[in-house]
Order: sequence, then C-alpha cells, then structure tokens
Amino acid sequence: MEAMTLTELRYIVAVARERHFGRAAEACFVSQPTLSVAIKKLEEELDVKLFERGGSEVSITPIGAEIIEQAQRVLEQSSAIREIAKRGKDPLAGPLRVGVIYTVAPYLLPPLVRRVIELTPQMPLLLQEQLTVRLLEMLRNGELDVAVLAEPFPDHGLATTPLYDEPFLVAVPRGHRLAHAKPVRSEEIRDETMLLLGTGHCFRDHVLEVCPEFARFSPGSDGIRKSFEGSSLETIKHMVASGMGITILPRMSAQVEADAKGAGPICYVPFLEPVPTRRVVLAWRKTFTRTAAIEALRRAVLDCELPGVRKIDQALPDSHPGSRPGSHPASHADAPPAAPQEPARAPARAG
Repeated sequence: MEAMTLTELRYIVAVARERHFGRAAEACFVSQPTLSVAIKKLEEELDVKLFERGGSEVSITPIGAEIIEQAQRVLEQSSAIREIAKRGKDPLAGPLRVGVIYTVAPYLLPPLVRRVIELTPQMPLLLQEQLTVRLLEMLRNGELDVAVLAEPFPDHGLATTPLYDEPFLVAVPRGHRLAHAKPVRSEEIRDETMLLLGTGHCFRDHVLEVCPEFARFSPGSDGIRKSFEGSSLETIKHMVASGMGITILPRMSAQVEADAKGAGPICYVPFLEPVPTRRVVLAWRKTFTRTAAIEALRRAVLDCELPGVRKIDQALPDSHPGSRPGSHPASHADAPPAAPQEPARAPARAG
C-alpha cells in the first residue's frame, strides 16, 4: 500500500474549502483530472468515501469531515517543520505571507510595504486581501503566516498582538445638515439613508453595532427601506459624495485633512464620547516559529504614519499561551506608540 502524501491532503482540504473540484484544482494550480485522480486514490487507500459527488456542489461525508480536519492539522505541522528549519538560518530571510481585511488594506499597505522594504528588504511581503472568515481559514490551513484583522473574531487557537485603535467617523455630503456640525450621537443619524458594505465584511457589523436600526430584516426598522450596500469603502465614499446617503467610516479611510480645508465633496463628523472604535491586530498560528518576522512586521506598522489612530506598542505574547481575541477599549486621538490606556468606548464587533 502506497503512503498518502501531503499533496493529497492539500487537495482534499482545497475541495472541502471550495466545495467544487474545478475551483479546488485552480487553487492548487493543477488540472481537475489530476486532482480528482489523486483524491480517488486516497479514498481507495483509506477505503472510505470523503466526498459526495452529486449536484452542483460537493458535500463532505461525516467520516470525510473528520479526516479533513486532521489533514489540516498535519499540513499545519508540516509547515511548522519547514519554519523550524528556516529559523536555524535567518528568520527574516524569505517571504512573509500576510493577509489583510479589505477595510484596512488600501490605507495601511502602501506605507507598510515601503517601510518593510526599508527595514527588512530580505523579507518581501506576499499579500492577500480577503474577508475575515477567509483569512482565518487561510491561517489555519497554513496558507498565510500572519493576518491583519479587526477584533473581535472567532478564536482558532491564534496568537495576537494589538497594532492600533481606530475611531469611526460619520461621512456626509457637503451641504448636508450635519456637515461641519459638532460631534454627533448615533441616534442623530438613524433617519438618514445609510450606505453599508455588503454581508461578510466585518466593518458592516461594526456599523450595525453602532446603528442597529439599519440591520436588514430588523422588525419595525424604517432604516431597512433606506439602506444600500456597496462592495468597498471607496465605492461607498463616492456614493456619499454624489449625495446618495451617508455612511460610517474608519478614520484612516477618511480624508479629514481635505475636508478641513473645504476641498473635498465629503464632510467627516466625529462621534461624541464614547467614540465607536475598532482595534486592529496581528494574528498568527501559535505554532509559527518565525516570531522575529512577526516582530519586524509589527515594528514596521508602528513606524508608519497612520492619521488619527492610536498606536499600541505592546510586546509579542509568548508562543505557547498566545492571546485570545476580544473587545478592547480605545481612544480616538493620535498618540505615539505606548502601552494602551483604558478609556471608555462604544462596542464594535467583527464577523
């Protein structure tokens, strides 16, 4: 009997993720026949059926689910073996695979990539923009080394370290009744047309935490009939600028300086205390051994100019205990890197 291979395990994990043989083959950079034959061979070797191949979507058998879960752990451990070997040389040598959520990537990555090139040119960043749930899956499967996420998120045995706290602002068209107004409460915008990100974006959940009356299918909510969904923060900002409604944005996505000079089509209005805020963190597998690379990335983020956020200079956790994602209080003022204080803030959540 031939021994199963890591390649075969990667194939079954890919099919379980994609629920489609064709898409799984594309993700693994092989032809569909190659992938199908390898999985069939593995099923014959194990004498079990891993997948039900009927209809438009592949389903996983109960025994297949157990085997795939174990395969994920095996792949993670095999990745750890390679990382241990690299650590004996230079933990900063070689690419670092970094995932970033969509609502952070456009605003953090340009200065971050420049800073990493300056500090650690031997460690190029391989970047992925994705939703939180997908980044967590990629971390667990060993497809990513580290991810930039907004708390809270489901704990999958990850280590985390905070990067910064970022306040939210209300974005309104110039000429709107709230333009250049004093800080507002969430209750003051409940009758407005709210522009939201689509389902699956963690920042959509943040906004609905601040303004729950805009939740879709919420019984008796007038906001349902007056809310629209966009695919990105930049799309929504253009919709606000054209007068189609208002939205809530994280501080780094807002061109507050242009607004202050009266040069932009959007006005950004702060919230009254406690200001709704999100905490942005680095997350990685506890088995990942290149902690020096994580530290170099963290230091590069702290060295970047990030308008309006409160940076948090906190040592990496021990690789064994790690830290559990959760809610953290925050402030909305600019500040040099320092240990975080604990002022009150409005809650936010991520999906």
